[in-house]
Amino acid sequence: MSGHSKFANIKHKKEKNDAAKGKIFTIIGREIAVAVKEGGPDPSNNFKLAAVIAKAKSNNMPNDTIERGIKKAAGDVGNVNYEYVTYEGYGPNGIAIIVDALTDNKNRTASNVRSAFTKGNGSIGTMGCVSFMFDKKGQIIIDKEECDMDADELMMIALDAGADDFAEEEDSFEVLTDPDAFDEVRKTLEDKGIPMMSAEVTMIPQNYVELTDETAIKNLQKTLDLLEDDDDVQAVYHNWDE
Repeated sequence: MSGHSKFANIKHKKEKNDAAKGKIFTIIGREIAVAVKEGGPDPSNNFKLAAVIAKAKSNNMPNDTIERGIKKAAGDVGNVNYEYVTYEGYGPNGIAIIVDALTDNKNRTASNVRSAFTKGNGSIGTMGCVSFMFDKKGQIIIDKEECDMDADELMMIALDAGADDFAEEEDSFEVLTDPDAFDEVRKTLEDKGIPMMSAEVTMIPQNYVELTDETAIKNLQKTLDLLEDDDDVQAVYHNWDE
């Protein structure tokens, strides 16, 4: 992973998120509701809820907003009818794309996702058609400007906590974990006061693909923008080397 900086992409996404906090908070609120329904309101006994809380904090969601969301979900468990769905497909030039959605209407979501692929000259594929090209990992991004700790000390803390890999980029540090170890590593860093710009379980491409054709780039960007603007879409993963 070293040598391929994630920070620029993460920063771009966060800036976009900051311009649409209402939508981001709504999306995370849905995830909180589903997590509480599945495992209860105590994050110490609910790994999925703990992971969503970490995601909420990395998106600057206030603690009282998180707590209100948990309490509301705990009192409204019977009315939570969202379900997770995943779509896989191809963008221009065979770029692999995975879309995670959380929806109360699968027909609507499927139609919108299919339309986003089509408008960008791509196509929806069958389940598993591109996911084998990604590894599911816990990923923590730390902005060097926000962290006073040196690389060696930070690396030892992360590895001792159970991280699989540590990489130093030009402007950030990246910590990768097994999904099952993610919460423990994240909690260790949090307890030591290490600021995390992004902390989530994600899909990491095994290889990245460059695009040089301007039309292909515009079409792929169109698909990605349409997907990210869809309220049902929780996350979009791809192997385009932006």
